[in-house]
Amino acid sequence: MRVAVGVATPAWGALDEAARALDELGADGVILLTNYRGAYLGDPAFAPLMAELGRRGTTVFVHPAELPGPTAPGIPPYAADFLLDTVRAAMSLTLSGTTTRHPDIAFLLSHGGGFLPYAAHRIGFALEGHQQATGVHPVLDREALLTELRRFYFDTALSANPDTLPSLLAFADPTRITFGSDYPHATAEGAAYVTDQLDAYPLDDAQRTALNRGNAEALFPRLAA
Repeated sequence: MRVAVGVATPAWGALDEAARALDELGADGVILLTNYRGAYLGDPAFAPLMAELGRRGTTVFVHPAELPGPTAPGIPPYAADFLLDTVRAAMSLTLSGTTTRHPDIAFLLSHGGGFLPYAAHRIGFALEGHQQATGVHPVLDREALLTELRRFYFDTALSANPDTLPSLLAFADPTRITFGSDYPHATAEGAAYVTDQLDAYPLDDAQRTALNRGNAEALFPRLAA
């Protein structure tokens, strides 16, 4: 699979780079980080790029970055902060209207979407309460928000364990969950650990085929040939 990696701000040439990668290099999609110097993907600065990716129906793999703030002593960002950053990016894309304006972009969240499946209902209630308290007009009501969040794709990287996977399977559209290992960022041993847990998880044959390969082939049709 060929995926273009780039900095997602038009001023930094991302529009030109996306066109080069997709048209000339044959990339199957693009990778964007959750935030760039504190600007999350729903920021208006990224609107031209999102419009172009939407026009093309691009698959966009979203990987976390360091939070735009100090880390907690003794806790590396990838141990906990990355999960929050993924949730922040998903909320930014949703509340900015990016996902509804560009429904043809397939946003694939890494690591099972952070803790988004686990906390989606709480997030919905919290936002509803915040909007009522501040008088802010809601972009989406709670049920519409949950529906929109379920439109994301999620991979199983570092998330295919008997404690995390049930939440993901309960929340996400089953056609929108793909296999992921996080290798080479995760060690070979770490990738094997979660892969073995996925192999041991009780799924029927159709579910296992979909998670292991079928859903990814729908996102990347060239690989299904």
